[in-house]
Amino acid sequence: MYNTIFLQAGGGGGMQIFMLLAIVAIFYFFMIRPQQRRNKAQRTFRENLQKGQKIVTIGGIHGKIVELQESTVTIEVAENVRLRFERTAIALDVTGQTNEPLKQ
Repeated sequence: MYNTIFLQAGGGGGMQIFMLLAIVAIFYFFMIRPQQRRNKAQRTFRENLQKGQKIVTIGGIHGKIVELQESTVTIEVAENVRLRFERTAIALDVTGQTNEPLKQ
């Protein structure tokens, strides 16, 4: 009598463990791994900043890099107007983009 109860209860446990592992795997491949790739790309971008690059900060300020330190970047936003930012505040490189209005 006890053997049949244990056999019936034990059969569904393996399927529950499999489903739990499947959910963890899906979560990893669709959420964690892409975020790690984005973080690595951002870190590489910030490490490879160079003088003369035109950038945009996370606050939306456009400027040109004039000085690089280990953890900060000095950008020129207008003639003789320089601002210092942390490297982590640099969001985009817009060096190759133009500021011409779109033609309709």
